[in-house]
Amino acid sequence: MTTAVIDAPAHLKDDGRIGLRAHLRHTGALARRNLLWIKEDPESIFDAVLMPIVFTLLFVFVFGGAIAGKGNQDEYVAYVVPGLMAMMGMNLAMGVGTGFNQDFQTGVMDRFRSLPIARASVMIAKIVVEIGRMLLATAILLAVGFILGLSVADVPGLFAAIGLSAVFGMSIMWIFITMGVVMKSAQAIQGMGFLVLMPLQFGSSIFAPTSSMPGWLQAFTDYNPLSSLADAARGLMNGGPVGHDVLVTLVWSVVITAVMAPIAIHKFRTKS
Repeated sequence: MTTAVIDAPAHLKDDGRIGLRAHLRHTGALARRNLLWIKEDPESIFDAVLMPIVFTLLFVFVFGGAIAGKGNQDEYVAYVVPGLMAMMGMNLAMGVGTGFNQDFQTGVMDRFRSLPIARASVMIAKIVVEIGRMLLATAILLAVGFILGLSVADVPGLFAAIGLSAVFGMSIMWIFITMGVVMKSAQAIQGMGFLVLMPLQFGSSIFAPTSSMPGWLQAFTDYNPLSSLADAARGLMNGGPVGHDVLVTLVWSVVITAVMAPIAIHKFRTKS
């Protein structure tokens, strides 16, 4: 597949920096390139389509009876679906890092770095497309949830929960983009990603209440941003106090983005 040709020199300012309009144009062209890549390789979107179906059915029918009690799967659907919304962003974020790394291996990134375009636009375009994949996965997750008996008490709260999950997922993507730049292979990113994601996901309130966990693990879940995101999504969708959990999730998102985005851009610029 050929990469998009970006007519950048005419958009450069006198000091050599790229203006906002050119930055947005470059980001749009690169996002279009990423979408065309998905069109040519539709299998690359299978994870966004199948993951929410498999995880929802697995946890509701395998663990729902044990956690919520036999015959109470409907209650567990209302509990686990908001938690799975929180998990989707982290799992799909790994694909950003592996895709970014593969572009380096195939030489596509060398082509981009030879062009007079903003380095951040390459990464932002990747994130924009992955946010679209995340929203698709969330829509499928909710569709399966509704089929299984999910009810939502607050429709605006549902959209707020989706937006909050997207904001947090976008911040996590900067971590995996950095890994995609500095690590040598996509397999290494996947291996490292699973080592980090599994404890965060299962050591949280995504799948089960934390009250039955040992004290040391409860202390971990209290500081786990996935617990805050899952609890915030439940509160927004089903009613309940959400202020603290929403604030904690937003703070985590801002801090992660503020720290990792500059690192990712610097590593991208200096990678040899």
